[in-house]
Amino acid sequence: MKASEIREKNMVELNKELVDLKSELFKLRFQLATNQLENPMKLKDVKKSIAKVKTIIREKELSGAEK
Repeated sequence: MKASEIREKNMVELNKELVDLKSELFKLRFQLATNQLENPMKLKDVKKSIAKVKTIIREKELSGAEK
């Protein structure tokens, strides 16, 4: 997911996206531990997506505080 797509979402959607990504990361880690993970690069992608969402949430919090 691109940062521009994430920035278009509101805070409720961003928080839901964050919860979904964390859930997906948990499932991927479980698959990795049980040797069922087919694509280990998926872990890296999900972690990056979580970081993007958290960054944009923080940007929106700071911009809201300045107003």
